[in-house]
Amino acid sequence: MILLEAFNIKHYVKDRLLLDVDRLTIYKNDRIGLVGRNGSGKTTLLNILAGMIAPEKRRVVRHARCELLPQLKQMDTAKSGGEVTQAYIRDLMTKDPELLLADEPTTHLDQEHIEWLEKQLQQWKGAFILVSHDRAFLDALCTTIWEVHEGKVKEYKGRYSDYVEQKEQERRQQQLAYENYEKKKQALERALELKKRKAERATKVSGKKVSPSEAKITGAKPYFAKKQKKLQKAAKAIETRLEKLEKVEKIKELAPIKMNLPNEDTFKDRIIIRAQEVAGVIGQRVLWNKASFHVRGGEKLAIIGPNGSGKTTLVKKIVDQEEGIIVSPAVKMGYFSQNLNILDVHQSILENVRSTSKQDETLIRTVLARLHFFRDDVYKPVGVLSGGERVKVALAKLFVSDINTLILDEPTNFLDIEAMSALESLLQEYEGTVIFVSHDRRFIENVATRILVIRHKEIQLFDGTYKQYEQQKHRDTRNTTEDERLLLETKIAEVLSRLSIEPNEELEQEFQRLLAEKRKLDFGEIDKFT
Repeated sequence: MILLEAFNIKHYVKDRLLLDVDRLTIYKNDRIGLVGRNGSGKTTLLNILAGMIAPEKRRVVRHARCELLPQLKQMDTAKSGGEVTQAYIRDLMTKDPELLLADEPTTHLDQEHIEWLEKQLQQWKGAFILVSHDRAFLDALCTTIWEVHEGKVKEYKGRYSDYVEQKEQERRQQQLAYENYEKKKQALERALELKKRKAERATKVSGKKVSPSEAKITGAKPYFAKKQKKLQKAAKAIETRLEKLEKVEKIKELAPIKMNLPNEDTFKDRIIIRAQEVAGVIGQRVLWNKASFHVRGGEKLAIIGPNGSGKTTLVKKIVDQEEGIIVSPAVKMGYFSQNLNILDVHQSILENVRSTSKQDETLIRTVLARLHFFRDDVYKPVGVLSGGERVKVALAKLFVSDINTLILDEPTNFLDIEAMSALESLLQEYEGTVIFVSHDRRFIENVATRILVIRHKEIQLFDGTYKQYEQQKHRDTRNTTEDERLLLETKIAEVLSRLSIEPNEELEQEFQRLLAEKRKLDFGEIDKFT
């Protein structure tokens, strides 16, 4: 059953053709992830499909009720960003549309709420299109990926990880095509050079003096002139083949990053930050009780926990070296926050990044290229950049500064998936220390070597990757669930025994309550919002 059809979508932003899509079809139960770089037109396309924007040329036919969860939500000063997002989601789910269009639905949600939303959408009866930079979220929910690139929409079947594999296969095919192109081009160029040299020799030979008898036998000049003409014709044919040879662009190779970090020899693998009996208290509110932990040079520590648990507060305590935080003199710290106050909007990208760096320009340009600022892009003034581009500039500036410890508070906000992957690779290669706050599970999984969890007013350290932490957490949850189930079964047995001897309304209600709790436990339907 077709829920929506779109034909000949064309949409301009000033003189730029943003979208040029021939046809899109959405069927019942479709699970579509919409991906592409910042500014590629994902949000615009969702708004066109929802009827919120009328493109210059289009035909959108909706055969089903459609609802849009917008990226920019009406904020309520009395509520956090996460609470506002939750309210929007609940409202849309109450309307129960057959087609849901969701633009960055995980914005401001912590990990628990993202997992809750995943479960809700897994049980969703209708179809949906999701725009999200959360790769784990897309992987858990989508069976088709639509990629927006240069105005076109290309469809990839499978989950997000399948899409990544298909893109890698396309990259390998392009690399092979480039190598074949280069071989053909070089062979033709060699053949052309050979023909040209032969033609030159024929010209020289035709100009030599020969005896009358030799000329009579060979017809020297006409012979060599004819030979020269033939060679020139062959050379021209090769030139034509060269011109018609379809050009294949070379894949941009990622240059390795090797930086000289200050005090590298005196901080690597040594304890560089100690927290001793540090508590998180704001006014009368306790975020976490007194805790002690340490960080070693070269570690990549992820700080995770629910919204409002105190992650940013802990980061600021470390940056400001508040009471109980002891920092080694070898540490040179750089702090990234979302206000981007380290950028001068009047300077160019290159000027901003170079101003606090002791690295050479080649390495600076390599870092910028890894974040997709190529060639003349680096001369753009920061003031004309989008929010996501400014985040990348700020990260690049910090990355090449004269520091050895990066402290990053939600660095992936406003980054598209491609930029996020680029940042991941930079941090993986970085030999300094990284302490970062993030809700993005795939980012944490790919970068962190150690996990600090703030939950239920306690700080806990886990020595291992995020994947290992999740496995341990699920084992602990299973054990806890089994204990709860055994306790419920014991209570149910006791109430049943009493009901058989002395039935009454109060016992019957208790019996039904215990059964309902057991059903929730058995089917994993305990709502994390309660």
